[in-house]
Amino acid sequence: MKNVRMLIDSAHPEETRVAVLNGSQLEELDVETSARPQLKGNIYLAKVTRVEPSLQAAFVDYGGNRHGFLAFSEIHPDYYQIPVADKEQLLAEQIVEQENDNSEQDQEEPYSEGSSDSTRPKKGVETIGGDGIDEVEARRRNKTFRRYKIQEVIKRRQILLIQVVKEERGNKGAALSTYLSLAGRYCVLMPNSGKGGGISRRIGNGNDRKRLKSIVSELDIIDGMAVIVRTAGAERSKAEIKRDYEYLLKLWNDIRDLTMESAAPFLIHEETNIIKRALRDMYSRDMDEILVEGDEGYRAAKDLMKKLIPSHSKKVQPYKDSLVPIFSKYSVEGQLESMISENVKLKSGGYLVINSTEALVAIDVNSGRATKGRNIEETALRTNIEAAEEIARQLRLRDLAGLVVIDFIDMEINKNQIVVERKLKETMRRDRARIQIGRISPFGLLELSRQRLRPSISETTNVTCHHCGGLGSVRSIESSVLHILRGIEESTAKYKGETVKVRVPGNTAIYLLNQKRDALVEIEKKYELKLVLVDDDTLVPPNFEIEKLNNETELYSGDKQENVREKENLEKKPPAKKRRRQRSRSRNKEKSNNSSNNFENNKAKTSDKSQETDIVEETQKPQEQNRRRKSRSKKDISKRQVDSSSLNKNNSEKNIENKTRSEKQKPSVQAKKPSSNVTKDKNNGSNVTIVGSSENNELEQKNRTGWWQKLIE
Repeated sequence: MKNVRMLIDSAHPEETRVAVLNGSQLEELDVETSARPQLKGNIYLAKVTRVEPSLQAAFVDYGGNRHGFLAFSEIHPDYYQIPVADKEQLLAEQIVEQENDNSEQDQEEPYSEGSSDSTRPKKGVETIGGDGIDEVEARRRNKTFRRYKIQEVIKRRQILLIQVVKEERGNKGAALSTYLSLAGRYCVLMPNSGKGGGISRRIGNGNDRKRLKSIVSELDIIDGMAVIVRTAGAERSKAEIKRDYEYLLKLWNDIRDLTMESAAPFLIHEETNIIKRALRDMYSRDMDEILVEGDEGYRAAKDLMKKLIPSHSKKVQPYKDSLVPIFSKYSVEGQLESMISENVKLKSGGYLVINSTEALVAIDVNSGRATKGRNIEETALRTNIEAAEEIARQLRLRDLAGLVVIDFIDMEINKNQIVVERKLKETMRRDRARIQIGRISPFGLLELSRQRLRPSISETTNVTCHHCGGLGSVRSIESSVLHILRGIEESTAKYKGETVKVRVPGNTAIYLLNQKRDALVEIEKKYELKLVLVDDDTLVPPNFEIEKLNNETELYSGDKQENVREKENLEKKPPAKKRRRQRSRSRNKEKSNNSSNNFENNKAKTSDKSQETDIVEETQKPQEQNRRRKSRSKKDISKRQVDSSSLNKNNSEKNIENKTRSEKQKPSVQAKKPSSNVTKDKNNGSNVTIVGSSENNELEQKNRTGWWQKLIE
């Protein structure tokens, strides 16, 4: 017999993992991270922010990231703002309806493994699996309150005590309910859900059901409450079930007292952490040991086991090997890595392909290298039976929920289809989630619906790829280049005679210059503009950006092909007077920079002017002396100008040498690109420029048109 053990990895406070092994095979897994704490099961004091008649629901502020969704069917009639007599009548109808549901459930015969095709449900859908917790939702639904509409009985700013029944997913807020439930080890307490109690559907033995029903009737349950005995309480004594019920009743009294002292929104009760959930829901008496890595996790597990099952507290042991992690020693890490992959290999040589979409989970069964059958029908039957066992395991481990469609290998014999269906139902009975399973259709498809207990492994550990956006593929470079060219033509048609900067990914820029240079030149000639390609590896093909001189940017998305215009400062355009002031200030700054660069030249000129004024003041002297002195002064001035020009020329040449040295020392931004920043085609006279950044381009233009260039010429 294989050893069954539970492994708890709490070595890292950011993540806690719990695994149940049957021998060396992973059977159950639960992961909780500090970045995404679980909200399901938490009880909040909340406030209604909006009542939506079109949805017959209310949006509630409970303190989460976004407002929760509260359907009208999930609102207890105690919160209805109606006359007291009408409210009492509704509560009486609810109690009668609850008693009828309990009697109908007791009359149902449990499904037996040996049932034939004739005993299958007529509708073709059978409900299997589940535990006492998941049956709460089916019991608390009310059908007699449809005579009212939500806008008539629920008002804005109304205070409600709600519980989270579904986690937040994507853009959807959490699903809420006012029908509360508190889960224990052996039973579930519903403090405001009618009268009496019930027994879990997974308890199939008729004698056990009768015995448990008599125990529940002797618990002296308070009016207005209900108790459901969970599967773990099937073979428990009356004392154990009563002790669990008293613990839940005390917990409810504490919740009620705290609610009376709090103001909405406020967290009233927080569901237990992953270690407590694992010992409460995943632990079974046939387990040999519970190994815990981490001192804090071990102490928490030990203390809780002493409260739940004191006689089994010795099974909780610390993991003492400090050199090898607990999941690595028992070969769990390798199985966890395979769960991330879409492909799952079967022992016979076949494989499964599991794809999760927004609408459903699609599972494809392939024979692969399976060739042990004598014919095609036998090979298909063997592969489908093996696939049915593995599918039930993968759904449980990955916690894939919602609608699941399985594409089995086609089988011509109807009897073989029944065998595969029976095998799938048999393996899914160990699942704690409630499952509704159908039959194999003529197309070889089987549909089933699985309850969502917690976020799936992919949602907990993975994030959406920023390159493909979760699609799994990106656009080819050829298609991206054509999309960019069309976007350039669409944008530049409005801005003729301007310099346009186009930011594109690096590989796309190289392809444009090498393969589409003629197209770029044609665009320049057609719209009378200049294109500047800027390498920007932060962009993902086919996305690109177009920048104009007024700092407006057009962002182009490759998939939706929608142009979104943004400004760099995200502010309104300043008024005309303010723009003129800014332009004058920028011109003054440029003049001051030029004046500082020409300081020595201006100094020489001012000295020459002073000498000229001195000469003019001596006009009282004879005319011949004045002419001689003027000629001498002109010669001196010309010599000084020549000296100053030569000096400026030497300085400019030194500056050019320094810049070339600095550019050589800088690492190249583009590995497989032209060595020069500015590239021209001699044949067609292209002005297309590719640069590393816009700042280097502006500096290059300033140097090309600087004052020293005129002096050199």
